[in-house]
Amino acid sequence: MARQAGVCAALLVGVLASLAAAESYEKFPLLMPNVRPEKAETYFCTPIRIDPTQEYYVTAFEPNATMDTAHHMLLYGCETPGSDEEVWNCGEMALSQPGLATASVCGSGSQVIYAWARDAPKLVLPEGVAFRVGGKSNIQYLVLQVHYASVERFKDGSTDDSGVFLYYTETPQPKAAGVLLMGTGGRINPNSVEYMETACTIQEDKVIHPFAFRTHTHALGRVVSGYKVTRKGSADEWELIGKKDPQLPQMFYPVANDLTLTKGDTVAARCTMESNRDRTTRVGGRGSDEMCNLYIMYWVEGGLDPLRYKPCFSAGPPLFYWSRYVIHGRPFTNIPEDASFLPPEVVEDHSKQRRRR
Repeated sequence: MARQAGVCAALLVGVLASLAAAESYEKFPLLMPNVRPEKAETYFCTPIRIDPTQEYYVTAFEPNATMDTAHHMLLYGCETPGSDEEVWNCGEMALSQPGLATASVCGSGSQVIYAWARDAPKLVLPEGVAFRVGGKSNIQYLVLQVHYASVERFKDGSTDDSGVFLYYTETPQPKAAGVLLMGTGGRINPNSVEYMETACTIQEDKVIHPFAFRTHTHALGRVVSGYKVTRKGSADEWELIGKKDPQLPQMFYPVANDLTLTKGDTVAARCTMESNRDRTTRVGGRGSDEMCNLYIMYWVEGGLDPLRYKPCFSAGPPLFYWSRYVIHGRPFTNIPEDASFLPPEVVEDHSKQRRRR
Protein backbone atom coordinates (compact mmCIF):
# COMPACT_ATOMS: atom_id res chain seq x y z
CA MET A 1 0.00 0.00 0.00
CA ALA A 2 1.19 3.54 -0.56
CA ARG A 3 0.07 7.08 0.26
CA GLN A 4 -1.06 9.12 -2.72
CA ALA A 5 0.46 12.62 -3.04
CA GLY A 6 0.20 15.13 -5.90
CA VAL A 7 -0.53 12.93 -8.92
CA CYS A 8 -1.22 9.73 -6.97
CA ALA A 9 2.40 8.55 -6.92
CA ALA A 10 2.96 5.23 -5.16
CA LEU A 11 5.53 5.82 -2.41
CA LEU A 12 5.47 2.79 -0.13
CA VAL A 13 4.49 -0.18 -2.25
CA GLY A 14 7.88 -1.85 -2.01
CA VAL A 15 7.72 -2.55 1.71
CA LEU A 16 5.35 -5.45 1.13
CA ALA A 17 7.79 -7.42 -0.97
CA SER A 18 9.88 -8.43 2.04
CA LEU A 19 7.28 -10.42 3.98
CA ALA A 20 9.10 -13.26 5.71
CA ALA A 21 6.16 -15.67 5.71
CA ALA A 22 2.86 -15.92 3.90
CA GLU A 23 0.96 -16.10 7.20
CA SER A 24 2.56 -12.97 8.70
CA TYR A 25 0.53 -9.82 9.16
CA GLU A 26 1.85 -6.36 8.44
CA LYS A 27 0.64 -3.10 9.99
CA PHE A 28 0.12 -0.01 7.85
CA PRO A 29 -0.63 3.50 9.22
CA LEU A 30 -3.39 5.30 7.33
CA LEU A 31 -3.28 8.58 9.26
CA MET A 32 -3.94 12.24 8.65
CA PRO A 33 -0.58 13.76 7.56
CA ASN A 34 -0.25 16.18 10.50
CA VAL A 35 -3.14 18.42 9.50
CA ARG A 36 -4.37 21.46 11.42
CA PRO A 37 -8.16 21.88 11.12
CA GLU A 38 -9.17 25.47 11.82
CA LYS A 39 -12.87 25.02 12.58
CA ALA A 40 -15.02 22.38 14.24
CA GLU A 41 -17.28 20.41 11.87
CA THR A 42 -14.53 20.25 9.23
CA TYR A 43 -14.23 17.03 7.20
CA PHE A 44 -10.79 16.11 5.84
CA CYS A 45 -9.89 13.25 3.50
CA THR A 46 -6.51 11.68 2.76
CA PRO A 47 -5.81 8.70 0.45
CA ILE A 48 -3.44 5.82 -0.12
CA ARG A 49 -2.84 4.22 -3.49
CA ILE A 50 -2.87 0.41 -3.46
CA ASP A 51 -0.34 -1.51 -5.52
CA PRO A 52 -2.31 -2.52 -8.66
CA THR A 53 -0.06 -5.53 -9.23
CA GLN A 54 -0.65 -7.17 -5.84
CA GLU A 55 -3.77 -8.03 -3.86
CA TYR A 56 -3.79 -7.51 -0.10
CA TYR A 57 -6.22 -8.81 2.51
CA VAL A 58 -7.11 -6.45 5.36
CA THR A 59 -7.99 -8.40 8.51
CA ALA A 60 -8.09 -5.81 11.33
CA PHE A 61 -8.50 -2.09 12.04
CA GLU A 62 -6.90 -0.30 14.98
CA PRO A 63 -8.15 3.29 15.51
CA ASN A 64 -5.77 6.10 16.36
CA ALA A 65 -8.20 8.78 17.53
CA THR A 66 -10.23 10.11 20.46
CA MET A 67 -13.80 11.36 20.51
CA ASP A 68 -12.59 14.64 22.05
CA THR A 69 -11.10 15.47 18.65
CA ALA A 70 -12.80 13.27 16.04
CA HIS A 71 -16.58 13.06 15.89
CA HIS A 72 -16.22 10.04 13.64
CA MET A 73 -13.97 8.45 11.03
CA LEU A 74 -14.88 6.51 7.91
CA LEU A 75 -12.62 4.43 5.72
CA TYR A 76 -13.72 4.18 2.09
CA GLY A 77 -12.62 1.86 -0.66
CA CYS A 78 -12.55 3.63 -4.03
CA GLU A 79 -11.78 2.83 -7.63
CA THR A 80 -10.51 6.41 -7.93
CA PRO A 81 -10.18 9.09 -5.22
CA GLY A 82 -12.13 12.32 -5.15
CA SER A 83 -8.97 14.42 -5.47
CA ASP A 84 -5.29 14.12 -6.40
CA GLU A 85 -4.32 16.16 -3.33
CA GLU A 86 -2.74 14.77 -0.18
CA VAL A 87 -5.59 16.29 1.89
CA TRP A 88 -8.86 17.87 0.83
CA ASN A 89 -12.21 19.07 2.20
CA CYS A 90 -14.75 16.27 1.75
CA GLY A 91 -17.78 17.05 3.89
CA GLU A 92 -20.27 17.94 1.16
CA MET A 93 -22.36 20.67 2.82
CA ALA A 94 -20.13 20.89 5.92
CA LEU A 95 -17.51 23.58 6.54
CA SER A 96 -14.62 23.87 4.11
CA GLN A 97 -11.17 25.04 5.13
CA PRO A 98 -9.73 27.76 2.86
CA GLY A 99 -6.58 26.77 1.03
CA LEU A 100 -7.63 23.16 0.53
CA ALA A 101 -9.40 21.66 -2.47
CA THR A 102 -13.01 20.55 -2.02
CA ALA A 103 -14.13 17.26 -3.53
CA SER A 104 -16.10 14.09 -2.83
CA VAL A 105 -14.46 11.22 -0.98
CA CYS A 106 -14.25 8.95 -4.05
CA GLY A 107 -14.23 9.85 -7.70
CA SER A 108 -15.76 6.45 -8.53
CA GLY A 109 -16.50 3.09 -6.94
CA SER A 110 -17.25 4.35 -3.43
CA GLN A 111 -17.85 1.85 -0.61
CA VAL A 112 -17.48 2.09 3.17
CA ILE A 113 -15.30 -0.66 4.65
CA TYR A 114 -14.78 0.62 8.23
CA ALA A 115 -16.32 3.18 10.57
CA TRP A 116 -15.39 4.48 14.03
CA ALA A 117 -16.85 6.84 16.65
CA ARG A 118 -17.13 7.41 20.41
CA ASP A 119 -13.80 5.77 21.32
CA ALA A 120 -14.63 2.39 19.81
CA PRO A 121 -11.79 -0.17 20.19
CA LYS A 122 -9.83 -2.21 17.65
CA LEU A 123 -11.80 -4.41 15.25
CA VAL A 124 -10.46 -7.84 14.30
CA LEU A 125 -12.35 -9.74 11.61
CA PRO A 126 -13.24 -13.43 12.10
CA GLU A 127 -10.64 -15.97 11.03
CA GLY A 128 -10.47 -16.30 7.27
CA VAL A 129 -12.43 -13.06 6.61
CA ALA A 130 -10.77 -10.07 4.97
CA PHE A 131 -11.35 -7.06 2.74
CA ARG A 132 -9.64 -7.62 -0.60
CA VAL A 133 -7.85 -4.52 -1.91
CA GLY A 134 -5.44 -3.70 -4.73
CA GLY A 135 -4.60 -6.01 -7.60
CA LYS A 136 -7.69 -6.86 -9.65
CA SER A 137 -10.14 -5.91 -6.87
CA ASN A 138 -12.57 -3.01 -7.10
CA ILE A 139 -10.67 -1.15 -4.37
CA GLN A 140 -7.63 0.60 -5.82
CA TYR A 141 -7.50 3.40 -3.22
CA LEU A 142 -8.33 3.68 0.44
CA VAL A 143 -9.52 7.10 1.59
CA LEU A 144 -9.68 8.10 5.25
CA GLN A 145 -12.33 10.68 6.19
CA VAL A 146 -12.18 12.40 9.59
CA HIS A 147 -14.97 14.63 10.92
CA TYR A 148 -13.43 17.00 13.48
CA ALA A 149 -15.69 17.60 16.47
CA SER A 150 -13.34 20.06 18.19
CA VAL A 151 -10.27 22.07 17.23
CA GLU A 152 -9.32 23.29 20.72
CA ARG A 153 -6.13 21.25 20.86
CA PHE A 154 -4.89 22.75 17.59
CA LYS A 155 -5.04 26.40 18.68
CA ASP A 156 -1.45 26.22 19.98
CA GLY A 157 -0.19 25.10 16.57
CA SER A 158 -0.43 21.35 17.22
CA THR A 159 -1.26 19.04 14.33
CA ASP A 160 -3.37 15.89 14.03
CA ASP A 161 -2.58 12.36 12.93
CA SER A 162 -5.96 10.73 13.61
CA GLY A 163 -6.59 7.65 11.55
CA VAL A 164 -6.43 3.88 11.58
CA PHE A 165 -3.74 1.20 11.49
CA LEU A 166 -4.52 -1.52 8.97
CA TYR A 167 -3.45 -5.12 9.55
CA TYR A 168 -3.10 -7.10 6.33
CA THR A 169 -1.55 -10.08 4.62
CA GLU A 170 -0.74 -11.10 1.09
CA THR A 171 -2.11 -14.57 1.75
CA PRO A 172 -5.55 -14.96 0.09
CA GLN A 173 -8.35 -15.42 2.62
CA PRO A 174 -11.30 -17.77 1.96
CA LYS A 175 -14.06 -15.28 2.82
CA ALA A 176 -14.52 -11.83 1.29
CA ALA A 177 -15.77 -9.10 3.63
CA GLY A 178 -18.23 -6.35 2.75
CA VAL A 179 -20.33 -3.68 4.44
CA LEU A 180 -24.00 -2.90 3.81
CA LEU A 181 -24.65 0.71 4.85
CA MET A 182 -28.23 1.58 5.78
CA GLY A 183 -29.38 5.13 6.44
CA THR A 184 -32.03 7.78 6.04
CA GLY A 185 -32.61 11.40 5.31
CA GLY A 186 -35.48 13.27 6.90
CA ARG A 187 -36.19 15.43 9.91
CA ILE A 188 -37.17 15.22 13.57
CA ASN A 189 -39.82 17.62 14.80
CA PRO A 190 -39.33 19.63 18.02
CA ASN A 191 -40.10 17.82 21.30
CA SER A 192 -41.02 14.52 19.67
CA VAL A 193 -40.12 10.86 19.29
CA GLU A 194 -39.46 9.96 15.66
CA TYR A 195 -38.79 6.69 13.84
CA MET A 196 -36.23 7.04 11.03
CA GLU A 197 -36.56 3.88 8.92
CA THR A 198 -35.19 2.30 5.79
CA ALA A 199 -35.50 -1.05 4.01
CA CYS A 200 -34.05 -2.76 0.94
CA THR A 201 -34.55 -6.17 -0.67
CA ILE A 202 -31.50 -8.21 -1.68
CA GLN A 203 -31.44 -8.54 -5.46
CA GLU A 204 -28.16 -10.41 -5.98
CA ASP A 205 -27.89 -14.19 -6.08
CA LYS A 206 -25.39 -14.52 -3.21
CA VAL A 207 -25.42 -15.91 0.30
CA ILE A 208 -24.57 -13.10 2.72
CA HIS A 209 -23.32 -13.95 6.22
CA PRO A 210 -23.65 -10.94 8.59
CA PHE A 211 -21.22 -11.18 11.51
CA ALA A 212 -21.09 -7.67 12.99
CA PHE A 213 -23.12 -4.47 13.10
CA ARG A 214 -22.47 -0.87 14.07
CA THR A 215 -24.93 1.91 14.88
CA HIS A 216 -24.44 5.62 14.32
CA THR A 217 -26.54 8.60 15.32
CA HIS A 218 -25.74 11.93 16.90
CA ALA A 219 -27.16 13.13 20.24
CA LEU A 220 -30.84 12.28 19.71
CA GLY A 221 -30.48 8.57 18.94
CA ARG A 222 -31.80 6.20 21.61
CA VAL A 223 -32.00 2.80 19.87
CA VAL A 224 -30.89 1.57 16.44
CA SER A 225 -32.17 -1.83 15.31
CA GLY A 226 -31.78 -3.93 12.20
CA TYR A 227 -33.74 -6.97 10.97
CA LYS A 228 -33.89 -9.62 8.30
CA VAL A 229 -37.45 -9.72 6.96
CA THR A 230 -38.68 -12.82 5.14
CA ARG A 231 -42.10 -12.97 3.53
CA LYS A 232 -43.87 -16.26 4.18
CA GLY A 233 -47.25 -16.38 2.54
CA SER A 234 -49.16 -13.26 3.57
CA ALA A 235 -47.06 -12.61 6.70
CA ASP A 236 -43.54 -11.35 7.36
CA GLU A 237 -41.06 -13.01 9.69
CA TRP A 238 -38.66 -10.57 11.40
CA GLU A 239 -35.31 -11.84 12.69
CA LEU A 240 -33.05 -9.50 14.66
CA ILE A 241 -29.64 -8.73 13.20
CA GLY A 242 -28.65 -6.29 15.92
CA LYS A 243 -29.91 -3.62 18.27
CA LYS A 244 -27.89 -1.09 20.28
CA ASP A 245 -27.87 2.19 22.15
CA PRO A 246 -25.93 4.50 19.79
CA GLN A 247 -24.65 6.62 22.69
CA LEU A 248 -22.28 3.77 23.63
CA PRO A 249 -18.92 3.39 21.84
CA GLN A 250 -19.87 3.02 18.19
CA MET A 251 -17.89 -0.13 17.52
CA PHE A 252 -18.84 -3.21 15.51
CA TYR A 253 -20.70 -5.63 17.78
CA PRO A 254 -21.43 -9.32 17.06
CA VAL A 255 -24.80 -9.91 15.40
CA ALA A 256 -27.69 -11.06 17.59
CA ASN A 257 -28.46 -14.17 15.53
CA ASP A 258 -26.51 -16.47 13.24
CA LEU A 259 -28.40 -15.93 9.99
CA THR A 260 -27.88 -15.51 6.27
CA LEU A 261 -29.34 -13.14 3.71
CA THR A 262 -30.20 -14.36 0.23
CA LYS A 263 -31.93 -13.03 -2.86
CA GLY A 264 -35.46 -11.90 -1.98
CA ASP A 265 -34.77 -11.25 1.70
CA THR A 266 -35.33 -7.72 2.96
CA VAL A 267 -33.09 -5.83 5.38
CA ALA A 268 -34.81 -3.19 7.51
CA ALA A 269 -33.35 -0.66 9.97
CA ARG A 270 -34.87 1.81 12.42
CA CYS A 271 -33.35 4.64 14.46
CA THR A 272 -35.52 5.80 17.33
CA MET A 273 -34.88 9.49 17.95
CA GLU A 274 -35.98 11.48 20.99
CA SER A 275 -35.84 15.26 20.74
CA ASN A 276 -36.26 17.71 23.61
CA ARG A 277 -35.22 20.55 21.35
CA ASP A 278 -37.44 23.49 20.47
CA ARG A 279 -36.25 23.36 16.87
CA THR A 280 -36.50 20.94 13.97
CA THR A 281 -33.45 18.70 13.60
CA ARG A 282 -32.52 17.55 10.11
CA VAL A 283 -30.16 14.88 8.82
CA GLY A 284 -26.83 16.49 8.03
CA GLY A 285 -23.09 16.42 8.51
CA ARG A 286 -22.72 18.67 11.55
CA GLY A 287 -22.80 17.50 15.13
CA SER A 288 -25.92 19.61 15.76
CA ASP A 289 -27.67 17.77 12.90
CA GLU A 290 -28.63 14.10 13.05
CA MET A 291 -27.76 10.89 11.27
CA CYS A 292 -29.37 7.47 11.22
CA ASN A 293 -26.99 4.73 10.09
CA LEU A 294 -26.70 1.00 10.55
CA TYR A 295 -23.60 -0.73 9.20
CA ILE A 296 -23.85 -4.48 8.63
CA MET A 297 -20.50 -6.20 8.10
CA TYR A 298 -20.71 -9.57 6.36
CA TRP A 299 -18.76 -12.14 4.40
CA VAL A 300 -19.33 -14.19 1.27
CA GLU A 301 -17.55 -17.38 0.28
CA GLY A 302 -14.23 -17.09 -1.52
CA GLY A 303 -14.42 -16.53 -5.23
CA LEU A 304 -17.42 -14.22 -4.87
CA ASP A 305 -17.30 -10.45 -4.63
CA PRO A 306 -19.33 -8.62 -1.95
CA LEU A 307 -22.64 -7.04 -2.91
CA ARG A 308 -22.46 -4.62 -5.82
CA TYR A 309 -25.31 -2.64 -4.28
CA LYS A 310 -23.84 -1.41 -1.00
CA PRO A 311 -25.93 1.51 0.34
CA CYS A 312 -29.59 1.24 1.41
CA PHE A 313 -31.04 4.70 1.99
CA SER A 314 -34.53 6.13 2.33
CA ALA A 315 -35.87 9.67 2.37
CA GLY A 316 -36.79 9.23 6.03
CA PRO A 317 -39.57 11.03 7.90
CA PRO A 318 -42.05 12.33 6.98
CA LEU A 319 -41.75 10.76 3.50
CA PHE A 320 -40.76 7.19 4.32
CA TYR A 321 -41.65 4.71 7.04
CA TRP A 322 -41.62 0.91 7.19
CA SER A 323 -45.40 0.99 6.83
CA ARG A 324 -44.91 2.40 3.31
CA TYR A 325 -42.39 -0.19 2.10
CA VAL A 326 -44.09 -2.56 -0.31
CA ILE A 327 -42.85 -6.10 -1.03
CA HIS A 328 -44.54 -8.04 -3.81
CA GLY A 329 -47.49 -5.67 -3.80
CA ARG A 330 -48.08 -5.61 -0.03
CA PRO A 331 -46.63 -3.52 2.83
CA PHE A 332 -44.77 -4.98 5.80
CA THR A 333 -46.69 -7.02 8.34
CA ASN A 334 -45.81 -8.11 11.89
CA ILE A 335 -43.50 -5.13 12.55
CA PRO A 336 -41.82 -5.91 15.92
CA GLU A 337 -43.30 -3.95 18.80
CA ASP A 338 -39.93 -3.90 20.55
CA ALA A 339 -37.95 -2.47 17.62
CA SER A 340 -37.49 0.78 19.56
CA PHE A 341 -36.81 -0.69 22.99
CA LEU A 342 -33.96 -2.45 24.74
CA PRO A 343 -34.64 -5.11 27.39
CA PRO A 344 -34.46 -3.74 30.97
CA GLU A 345 -31.29 -5.69 31.77
CA VAL A 346 -29.60 -4.26 28.67
CA VAL A 347 -30.65 -0.72 29.59
CA GLU A 348 -29.11 -1.19 33.04
CA ASP A 349 -25.91 -2.60 31.52
CA HIS A 350 -25.69 0.34 29.12
CA SER A 351 -26.16 2.78 32.02
CA LYS A 352 -23.24 1.13 33.83
CA GLN A 353 -21.08 1.38 30.72
CA ARG A 354 -21.82 5.11 30.40
CA ARG A 355 -20.93 5.70 34.06
CA ARG A 356 -17.59 3.93 33.59
CA ARG A 357 -16.63 6.13 30.64
